[in-house]
Amino acid sequence: MKRLIVSLFVFTAISLGQPDTSWTKTFGGSGYETAFSCQQTIDGGYIILGRTESYGNGDSDAWLIKTDSQGNEEWNHTYGGALFDIGISLDQTTDSGYVIVGWTTSYVNGYNDVWLIKTDTNGDTLWTKTFGGTNQENGWYVQQTTDGGYIITGYTGSFGWYGDVWLIKTDSNGDSLWTQTFDRNSNPDQQYYSSDRGYSVQQTGDGGYIISGEAYSFGNDSVFVWLIKTDSNGDSLWTKSYGGGTVYDDGMSVQQTDDDGYIIVTTSFGYADVWLIKTDSNGDSLWTKIYGGSGEEQGYSVQQTTDGGYIITGTTSGSVWLIKTDSQGIEEWNQTFGGNGWDKGSSVQQTTDGGFIITGSTSSFGNGNSDVWLIKTDSESVVEIASTFNLPATYNIHQNYPNPFNPVTKIEYDIPGDGNVSLIIYDIMGRQVKTLVSGFQPAGYHEIIWNGINDQQEQVGAGMYLYRVESAGFIKTKKMVLLK
Repeated sequence: MKRLIVSLFVFTAISLGQPDTSWTKTFGGSGYETAFSCQQTIDGGYIILGRTESYGNGDSDAWLIKTDSQGNEEWNHTYGGALFDIGISLDQTTDSGYVIVGWTTSYVNGYNDVWLIKTDTNGDTLWTKTFGGTNQENGWYVQQTTDGGYIITGYTGSFGWYGDVWLIKTDSNGDSLWTQTFDRNSNPDQQYYSSDRGYSVQQTGDGGYIISGEAYSFGNDSVFVWLIKTDSNGDSLWTKSYGGGTVYDDGMSVQQTDDDGYIIVTTSFGYADVWLIKTDSNGDSLWTKIYGGSGEEQGYSVQQTTDGGYIITGTTSGSVWLIKTDSQGIEEWNQTFGGNGWDKGSSVQQTTDGGFIITGSTSSFGNGNSDVWLIKTDSESVVEIASTFNLPATYNIHQNYPNPFNPVTKIEYDIPGDGNVSLIIYDIMGRQVKTLVSGFQPAGYHEIIWNGINDQQEQVGAGMYLYRVESAGFIKTKKMVLLK
């Protein structure tokens, strides 16, 4: 059996209301599945894109999954032929359908080609397009543009200097209007060393585009974050690079911020930490932040939140990692999700209720070697994660940590059987301050984070507080101290 762990994290609401529930869902068969992209849809549900080896026609197919607002599957579609095909990025289009980009080895001119798929609102294919030459091409990101067409970034080994960032603009039917290649070195004597890739693209407020990715440096054999700003025709206005040296830094996700600057999250394989870069409108760095411990961390997706801060997802030591920061990149909280296997967060988006939707993969839960994993949190980052292993033999509540604290502390408690549970904070006079838990919970090891906010959404003052857990006749109270 697996160990049951339920984690609840309580924080101040970020924006609009709070949802009624928080949940996780897995999707997959006996083979290997993973997801790379997820969006909330206009009907309040979610659309997920990844790949599957359990279903479809070939070694790997692109896999599109539609769920309702609670993560229950409404339909799914596979796309692909007899060989390896994959979907990486999606966008819901103005006609309520979807556009998908990835690459295909089933329908190609060369080794593999960029693959663009347009579907209707039910995921049925309307048309497909491929882009490529005799060598390898990859599509990493797609977005619908304001003219109804699409912008794609990725990699090309057939055009430009061998191994370039590739930018493709299409019309609404997926027909190419123009393409651009970008190479950091452009040295014909060293073409075979080139490794420049575009991982993320957005249309900017001026009608141009911002691309983040990686570029290879011949001099010190390193990969650094590369940011490219273009005009509406894809002509380069400026480029900036960050990091490199003796490590590998990849610009995995970029978004234009409300001050017309840019926010970039990277995977830093040299330092193995999440790296957040904030720039001005010219790409000049305003600040950078590093998040991580002694293990291996990677950042894959970043979005500016409605409060002006940022939400990041990735991995930390084999678990999904969610990090919330303020507008200056100062960490407000972080949360991990995972079990005994390898779990990864690939995409995060703030939802209309102020919470967050995360997708990626899990080998800890589900049916196969790796399943698509969908995680929904509320605006206070509350989520329950459950598996089944080594259930506690007795009820218990542990001393909070840290103690004393300011302003965040963790409380752990053990529940040997399913049932109703209450966990309430009181002041030293016995007056109720905050209800953290009230309702049914499954048996297992539980933890909850309290940030010093009372039931009226006010910050409480410094002093001694009591926390008490009750369940099935078990009652136990402990003390904790909040410092100024």
